[in-house]
Amino acid sequence: MQNEVMFAGFGGQGILLSAKILANAAMEQGFEVAWVPSYGPEMRGGTAYCTVVVSDRPIGSPIIRNPRHLVAMNRPSLEKFAPVIQPGGVILVNSTLISVPAGRDDVDELRVPVNDIAKELGNVRSANIIALSAFAARSKIVDFEMIRNCVEAEFSKKPKLIPLNLEAVAAGAKAAQ
Repeated sequence: MQNEVMFAGFGGQGILLSAKILANAAMEQGFEVAWVPSYGPEMRGGTAYCTVVVSDRPIGSPIIRNPRHLVAMNRPSLEKFAPVIQPGGVILVNSTLISVPAGRDDVDELRVPVNDIAKELGNVRSANIIALSAFAARSKIVDFEMIRNCVEAEFSKKPKLIPLNLEAVAAGAKAAQ
């Protein structure tokens, strides 16, 4: 088993953090993991993307041309990466910012208004956790409870943020249904 996930969006949307949490969840389950970030020098507001490879055997190369899954947080990312996703994968689309479909009928397209849900929870910065959770619930790459545990661990140094982010995890899971 090997799954490759591309997280992509604007810098400042929490792309690298979402990918890191998925990678940590996979490692906690005993999988082999590669986490490869990429972002431009402008960071916040520029394009950021990150690939996570999860496998039950050693990973030959962390560089992936055709990932199995995509979490697209903005339209430029969807337009750039949706065409290269493998058939049968999951494409999560942040429908708050992306009004167009992925244009693929051979993938499981999950449209979630992650920014709108995050605003309802009280903080738009939790949008990445909602997207991650919705993707994890739909793709089942890792045990969903492990996502919850890793989100809690990630924010352990900022305990005030734990309740909000655990609400975001639950909201993402609900949105994936």
